[in-house]
Amino acid sequence: MELYTVNTGFFKLDGGAMFGVVPKAIWSRSNPADDNNLCNWAMRSLLVVDGDRVVLIDNGIGDKQDAKFFSYYYLHGEDSLQKSLHRLGVNFPQITDNFLTHLHFDHCGGGIRYGSHGQYEMTFPRATYWSNKDHWQWATAPNPREKASFLTENILPMQDLGHLEFVDLGQKSLFPGFDFVTVDGHTDKQMLPKLRYKGRTVVFMADLLPSVGHIPLPYVMGYDTRPLLTMGEKQTFLEEAAREEYVLFLEHDPINECCTVKMTDRGVRLDQTFRLDEI
Repeated sequence: MELYTVNTGFFKLDGGAMFGVVPKAIWSRSNPADDNNLCNWAMRSLLVVDGDRVVLIDNGIGDKQDAKFFSYYYLHGEDSLQKSLHRLGVNFPQITDNFLTHLHFDHCGGGIRYGSHGQYEMTFPRATYWSNKDHWQWATAPNPREKASFLTENILPMQDLGHLEFVDLGQKSLFPGFDFVTVDGHTDKQMLPKLRYKGRTVVFMADLLPSVGHIPLPYVMGYDTRPLLTMGEKQTFLEEAAREEYVLFLEHDPINECCTVKMTDRGVRLDQTFRLDEI
């Protein structure tokens, strides 16, 4: 198995929303905000190459929405999904699988694009797009709190165009060496891939742990539907990650691709940060 970082660009979100009840005077030490209280965040995907399978985990925000939508998120940077894959020598038709941790717009928007005649088409025309039945139901009949994050143009064409499949939540594996765990605090049945790589376990953290600044337990996003559940899930996972020396791949951290954590007398804390290619 080979793993590669795919940077799809940066966007900005409100710092208070990203850190919930934690005061700005504290969270701004690790994630400084601009004059509009917005912090910078990455949209970092992961490419998994295993034999004939070329799997992309998440795919960024895409470019289908209008100028008003994007004015809220301040997309910036030189990276894009296409540029980053091309740097790795990978074209869209080579992707065999797109594994979606969940269906919020910043994680799945790049999987559907406009065709030459303005119709929706699959960005990865030969790929199977993977979700799970429980999360699909949650996303396609959304609660009012999350409705703005589940955009039908990002989601329904996967099914309408015949590319959607559901993983088995009982088996919790896409293929040998590509397992996943589910967590429910951020959104229902979010999936976190666990990959065996160079003798280590690499976990794609999605929105359970957006950045190293979110490692302390109370640092939970205001976006989470069940923040107390997130705290419990995060505590259980981070204690396991410290014990088993997992490599945590960070989707949204603006600086750090990967980190490890350790147990301290104050609970789980950051150990080391590094790039994926330094493993």
